[in-house]
Amino acid sequence: MSRHLIRTALGLGLFLTPLAAFAEGQQTQKGERIEVAFVLDTTGSMVDLIEGAKQKIWSITNTMLDVNPDADIRLALVAYRDRGDDYVLRTHDMSGDVQDIYAKLRRFSADGGGDTPESVNEALDEAVRNLDWTKGEKVRRIIFLVGDAPPHMDYDNAPRYAEVIAQARKKGITLNTVQAGDDGETRQYWQEMARLGGGRYIAIPQDGGQIRQIPTPFDAEILKVQDKIDQTILPYGSQVEQAEVRAKVADRKTASAEVQADNSSFYSKKSVKKEAVTGGNDMVSAVVNGDVALDKIPEADLAPELQKIPAPERKAYLDGVIAERAKLEAEMDGLVQKRDAFIASESSKTAASDSFDSSVKELLKEQIATE
Repeated sequence: MSRHLIRTALGLGLFLTPLAAFAEGQQTQKGERIEVAFVLDTTGSMVDLIEGAKQKIWSITNTMLDVNPDADIRLALVAYRDRGDDYVLRTHDMSGDVQDIYAKLRRFSADGGGDTPESVNEALDEAVRNLDWTKGEKVRRIIFLVGDAPPHMDYDNAPRYAEVIAQARKKGITLNTVQAGDDGETRQYWQEMARLGGGRYIAIPQDGGQIRQIPTPFDAEILKVQDKIDQTILPYGSQVEQAEVRAKVADRKTASAEVQADNSSFYSKKSVKKEAVTGGNDMVSAVVNGDVALDKIPEADLAPELQKIPAPERKAYLDGVIAERAKLEAEMDGLVQKRDAFIASESSKTAASDSFDSSVKELLKEQIATE
């Protein structure tokens, strides 16, 4: 059964059995997995670029879905500074919980540094050797190394980028380098790393370039519909797991209207598994996707809304919420399509940008679309 027919059936109240939903999930899981690790210099000189990245991470993930709507997207973050700073490395492993990765990126801050070389070798080694990259075929593995200073080549017993990149290529990982600013020594290293890594070298302004947000006439309505979708979320699991789901919903409401609209666009375009929030533990998404069955969840792990309802009536209540979610998702899909068309029209009126997000998105389009 196609995803369109499933959503139509849900909207009409014709609900899939868990077995049917599971079968559909198995079909869509055949889509390609895209794994992207951002290795970010978080020293003080990178403050503007990092703040811009926080604004555009959802726009970047949307680009992946524009190229491949069936893609299963996983992201990772490796922040690096240098010896003597508050930390050398701070890692958030590869995860399909994009909402959680976004929240962790928002907590990044730029500080430290002072001397020109940084612990680039250690950061690359961490990304290549220690992140949880998926093995096997039908996986695109991409690293973006983003920084403005060359690697320390004078540290004893430290990894060397040439050896690390050779290991990356054996794992099928493509390395792209993004240089902020115009330091000549950094340019030489970044160009060589990209060449060795089978990727591309990109130069952008020190501040990350003009991070352009395009308000649209549809943003306000998207936020209203998203709020209604959020009200259909029924967390399940332990108290900690349920609290995490609610925290994610609350966290995204603190972003700007444009970022929230980008966030909603991601969930609208995501077709492998329909979700209102990534990371699991939303009963509505889990039942539709065939991940769980209502009668298999212990009473104590149900959302308070379901615990208040007599057990024989819970399925009917859940079915009603599923139908409401489907109608709202269909409404969101229409708004997102109109928003995308508006942004494309406005973007065509200006020259191509050399900003961090524009450069990364164009490169992703190229590398993901390559057969």
